[in-house]
Amino acid sequence: MKKYLIEREIPGVHQLDGEALKGAAATSNAALAQLGPKVQWVQSFVTPDKTFCLYLAENEDVVREHAKLSGFPANKITEISGVIDPTTAG
Repeated sequence: MKKYLIEREIPGVHQLDGEALKGAAATSNAALAQLGPKVQWVQSFVTPDKTFCLYLAENEDVVREHAKLSGFPANKITEISGVIDPTTAG
């Protein structure tokens, strides 16, 4: 599967409490269950008014279908072509 970074514009998301985030995760998980093994949510990063979500998916269309089913926007979807980190330097 390919890796994607999804940028979601969600005003006020950084102000949500634990219960609201739990509910959002449950909503996302329900949509994932409908799509089966074609897509997997890895993790999300919350910033002021946006989330950045890392997904594994067969293709971008499956990511868009997850957004549609969950009701969460997918304002920008970027396929990740590689990863670098401190160990890349050797």
